[in-house]
Amino acid sequence: MTHPDLAVASLGGTVMAASDEFFADKENLVRAEPPTFRPHTFTPKGQQYDGWETRRRRGAGHDWALIRLGVPGIVRTVDVDTAFFLGNYPERCLLEGTGVSGYPGVAELADADWFELVPESELTGGGPNVFTVDAELRVTHVRLHILPDGGVARLRVHGEAVPDPRDLFDLPFDLVSTANGGRVLRCSDSFFSPPANMLQPGESRFMADGWETARRRDGGHDWVELALACPAVPKVAEIATTHYRGNSPDRITLSGSADGRTWFPLLPETALQPDTTHRFRLRTDRPATQVRLEMHPDGGIGRFRLYGEPTDQAVHDLTARWFDHLPARQAADVLTSLGLPADRRPHDVSRLLGR
Repeated sequence: MTHPDLAVASLGGTVMAASDEFFADKENLVRAEPPTFRPHTFTPKGQQYDGWETRRRRGAGHDWALIRLGVPGIVRTVDVDTAFFLGNYPERCLLEGTGVSGYPGVAELADADWFELVPESELTGGGPNVFTVDAELRVTHVRLHILPDGGVARLRVHGEAVPDPRDLFDLPFDLVSTANGGRVLRCSDSFFSPPANMLQPGESRFMADGWETARRRDGGHDWVELALACPAVPKVAEIATTHYRGNSPDRITLSGSADGRTWFPLLPETALQPDTTHRFRLRTDRPATQVRLEMHPDGGIGRFRLYGEPTDQAVHDLTARWFDHLPARQAADVLTSLGLPADRRPHDVSRLLGR
């Protein structure tokens, strides 16, 4: 399975500012839906495009857009998709990233320490432009530069979620949420929509915003295996069949595993209702690193939440991973805010949680 799009609007990503958006709105860059095009749909500013498009530059400089990621993380690949932009796509692009704490505004981000994710690179029009990123720093914001001007349909920033542990512990912790680092490992079927949809924040918006399989005719059943954000003891499972009325699963089962090979029961075969949010308390004290959700025989699930308690080692490991991937300036700011020396990592990383 591919890494999630850390910038997509459905995960909370937003375009904070842009140098120009004369022909098409900057917010289109992070829309979850694939870009579309309807010819001969004109406004007073020209043909409508499903993307971000700037006016033609007649002087020096170039255009840019500033995006706050919905999920901070380590960027692995970037797609600057110019779908349907043919005579009006940028010649080149450049992508920068930065990592900051809190919720800075546009003016504050101008003074952030920006580093290169994608060097200045040629673009082609009318489709994907995929770049591999080799930077092991946690990113909270990206800045897309297009040189000199033009249109980009979508910006996809795929990577590994690295949540701030200070936002996780001592609170209800969803172990499978994409925002916390949960991810799909494998599944039996995703004909109508992929299982990663179940792990998104918020409620399911419509039927295709969940996981739905084809109708089974072979007597079997569908399943998905998920990696948890960290080793933990699952306590509560929440299964929402929102919008699935004539196509919800008849029954589900849930199992856990500490090694991906040996499975133990978390929830026995249990009936579900259509268009309903179900909550089940799990009776286990065994930590898991993966779970397997089975639908009997098939159907659709809008959202899956799994709340639990991380192990002590998981708390240590998540905290260490987060801090070790912070850009230097952000790491120093974190240490200073806790009254710790800004020039060295504490031996006991639990002190970073401010407990």
